[in-house]
Amino acid sequence: MAGHSQFKNIMHRKGAQDARRARQFAKLIREITVSARTGLPDPAANPRLRAACAAARQANMPRDTIERAIKKAAGGAGGDDYAEVRYEGYGPSGTAIIVEALTDNRNRTASDVRAAFSKHGGALGETNSVAFMFDRIGLIRYPTAAASADDMLEAAIEAGADDVQSTDEGHEIICAVENFFAVRDAMEQKFGEPEAAKLDWRPTTTTPLDEEAARSVMKLIDALEESDDVQSVYANFEIPDDVMQALSA
Repeated sequence: MAGHSQFKNIMHRKGAQDARRARQFAKLIREITVSARTGLPDPAANPRLRAACAAARQANMPRDTIERAIKKAAGGAGGDDYAEVRYEGYGPSGTAIIVEALTDNRNRTASDVRAAFSKHGGALGETNSVAFMFDRIGLIRYPTAAASADDMLEAAIEAGADDVQSTDEGHEIICAVENFFAVRDAMEQKFGEPEAAKLDWRPTTTTPLDEEAARSVMKLIDALEESDDVQSVYANFEIPDDVMQALSA
């Protein structure tokens, strides 16, 4: 029975991974669709679409899947009409949370997001109820091996970035939202395609969490991310290393 249980556990994990992968692909295709419809359906002439395609490639989405999504979006008629919406609220222990979604049914998405907050000890707030606790930034990430910290900083400042944070885990280039595409393109010309390039919400203050609160917050975030409509979730919590180790055990 132990072997059977182990096999079932492996199958369950594989099923969960496959489901997460399918959700991730669905979210990426939505972003490609919206990007292609809000500009030209050509990544070379549409910075947002170029970023969406790069994110899809980073997630190992097949090239033909990306191209089909662009062609379908370019066809226009008959496709889903997605709207960009943002929700804000508080999670357990007063954690500030921002949820970004692409939806073809605002009522459904609002209901799903509200239910997730309510079920997991949070409360959905009004627009801008927590956004003031975050900075809206452009974020570009490269691996450590891409360049030295000095070379990365010099290139980023020359491209118009505001700051570079280099650690053993890699380089993070931070810039103003209005400079994002120009900075990303300049960095890509010099160092190749980045690991990630996106608009981000960066908290200006953080809320430290103990193990119990961290588990509650992570359950809320997981529930939000399980929604097909939700593209990204941002929060201002801070989890100490010992608590993170306990959560990972």
